[in-house]
Amino acid sequence: MKISEKWLREWVNPNVSTDELVEQITMAGLEVDGTEDVAGEFTGVVVGEILSIEQHPDADKLRVCQVAGGDEVVQVVCGAPNARAGIKIPFATVGAILPSDDAKGFKIKKAKLRGVESFGMLCAEKELQLSDADEGLMELAADAPVGTNLRDYLELDDTIIEVDLTPNRADCLSIAGIARDAGVLYKAEVTAPEIKPVAAQIDDTLPVEILAGADCSRYVGRVIRGVDVSKPSPLWMQEKLRRSGIRSIDAVVDVTNYVLLELGQPMHAFDLNRLEGGIRVRHAEQGEKLVLLDGQELELKAESLVIADHQKAVALAGIMGGDATAVNTETKDIFLESAFFTPVKIAGRARNYGLHTDSSHRFERGVDYELQVTAMERATQLLQSIVGGEVGPVIEVSSAADLPTSATIELREARIEKLLGLNIEKAEVTDMLTRLGLAVTENDQGWSVGSPSWRFDIAIEADLLEEIARIYGYNRLPVTNITADLKLKPKTETKIGLKAIRRQLVAKGYQEAITYCFVEPKAQQLICPQDDTVALANPISADMAVMRTSLWPGLLNTMEHNLNRQQNRVRIFESGLRFIPQADGLPEQDAMLAGAITGRREPESWSENGDLVDFYDLKGDLESVIALAGNNTELSFAKGEHPALHPGQTAAIKQGEAIVGYIGAIHPELQKKLGFAQTIYLFEVKLSAITESELPKFTELSKFPEVRRDLAILINREIEAGAVLETVQSVAGEDLRNLRLFDIYEGKGIDLKEKSLALGLTYQHSSRTLNEDEVNASVDRVVSELQSRFGATLRN
Repeated sequence: MKISEKWLREWVNPNVSTDELVEQITMAGLEVDGTEDVAGEFTGVVVGEILSIEQHPDADKLRVCQVAGGDEVVQVVCGAPNARAGIKIPFATVGAILPSDDAKGFKIKKAKLRGVESFGMLCAEKELQLSDADEGLMELAADAPVGTNLRDYLELDDTIIEVDLTPNRADCLSIAGIARDAGVLYKAEVTAPEIKPVAAQIDDTLPVEILAGADCSRYVGRVIRGVDVSKPSPLWMQEKLRRSGIRSIDAVVDVTNYVLLELGQPMHAFDLNRLEGGIRVRHAEQGEKLVLLDGQELELKAESLVIADHQKAVALAGIMGGDATAVNTETKDIFLESAFFTPVKIAGRARNYGLHTDSSHRFERGVDYELQVTAMERATQLLQSIVGGEVGPVIEVSSAADLPTSATIELREARIEKLLGLNIEKAEVTDMLTRLGLAVTENDQGWSVGSPSWRFDIAIEADLLEEIARIYGYNRLPVTNITADLKLKPKTETKIGLKAIRRQLVAKGYQEAITYCFVEPKAQQLICPQDDTVALANPISADMAVMRTSLWPGLLNTMEHNLNRQQNRVRIFESGLRFIPQADGLPEQDAMLAGAITGRREPESWSENGDLVDFYDLKGDLESVIALAGNNTELSFAKGEHPALHPGQTAAIKQGEAIVGYIGAIHPELQKKLGFAQTIYLFEVKLSAITESELPKFTELSKFPEVRRDLAILINREIEAGAVLETVQSVAGEDLRNLRLFDIYEGKGIDLKEKSLALGLTYQHSSRTLNEDEVNASVDRVVSELQSRFGATLRN
């Protein structure tokens, strides 16, 4: 926000320089982005008047003007399209120095243009570095005194201060707000303009209904008849607006903009005779049309709040007025409005339509909910002094149940010293808070403080401590060592930390990705069509409109980003939350671990044969993570189905009977829709399933030899190898130390309906050598059980 230093000093005028003022404002948390002079450095420029004008004899685009402004009327050749007799303009006399890139400036000399002498120069705003406008001469007010020094007339010895505010300090989006803070910082008196109620001169009113009280809890309006919109705004108002980055339009619009900058209350004026019936504050009908002041036609959404008459929407509430009821040169009667819109309800609605206005900027952050009537009286006061007219009574409609209420906060004196390290006199704290506009009552513990209507950000004790630190001065806070009783949290050995999992995957060649929890609805539907989603009420963008139910959409998007940049060997993983909708409206949040791989098995080199990764590469990497917790026996892989994965290359990850994740190759149809030229392998598992660890315990190593037996069995192709291994483990006995599946064969020499599994069984006893009979007995039990359960036979 840009403000004029002179305007600020009309409200509060501490005896400090511009640099000191800017530094103090910044140190108080209202960061100043920069300052600039209102105008460039120039001398010898006065208020001039074009008395007469005629065409240049030898140039179509030049005209010869007779200009008053110095000691005598002089001749000036000018090419500006708006040059005409009777207007007053900036006149740089001979000898004047204008701003230029040269440090010495540009000196005006007597010149001859196409054979005609010219004694001076008529100036546009850009030539004086007042603005970038250079389409024509700068036109001054009709009552500007000819011959007066332009710097003095426009009070150009001023500085524009640009303040960058954090979203919580909406109260400082006005001269009044910044003056209030400056007054506290310097203990200076704040002199606000006197705003007296303007007595009604006519009885005219307009019916007002609030049909959406939760969105708009107060609406104030007033009828003003017989205004003369042709009258321009006074120069002082135009200059203050210009220095704040707002151009003058007409007196009515200028006054509403002026009140917005001065008090922080956005306002709007309707042409009364274009309103039908009365005012209704309501939600839009889906598809309802509205043409805005800038000519843009909107198709409104049902949740949008509008100001409407009895026939149509006439404004997008808190954002911009409509063209159909705009004030124009023919307007004689106006309806002036001032309202309070609930910040959380109005937030994001302008962005939904690609809009951002001064009004929406303030309403989204919060406007003083008690300011509307005061702003109405101020605007009425200014309008009557400029465009005249007769005013009706103030119309105020509110929904008391929906209006914000002031918070009462207990501030303990002991907390100031404990948290800020300060020992401040109680009276000084009371003075600080009182000057900020807070209602302060001292008590035995400290203070009971009521937050003012313009400070939405003050709700708890910590907020008051921040205010004290801010006003006292962050740079003055003492540097003290913080002391506290710290108790070390116990570190359980039955849980594996996420850091260890990350290290393991990085050691396997993976890189960690961090993606948004918000994903594109279409991508979410493609990958997890079986899941309902949580839609965002106010999405950042259309492609981030729902909460993810899986980490895969983000990982696949990252995979696509890398593959599109010729990174054909990719291994990535991510840990984060997924969000599953629940009946109570609050989503269930599960911490998940997911990964994706594609490309070569090993980095390209002379010794690498170019094999591509497959399902078992990813499964092996995941098993290495599971092994960190030592609970390999609790998790198992079983044939499974998932819409995003290949029907023949998908496994469900189970913890007991519960499915805690999936692993497999991407479904060919999904791969085609996403545009991948190579196969992607994915896994996703609940973190809770792989972080619960068994308590480590010591087992003495056996000194006695191992005995190994290998079995090759034939079983039906549809039987899962995992079921076979589980059966062998259950019947082999306690001396079985290791069981491995070391070969699977299908093909020549074997029935087409069968497959061969080669198993390696390793036996060992902890205290003696096993004999042949014991080992053979165990092997016989295994073979017998496999025959009875699966119809397995030993392969010759």
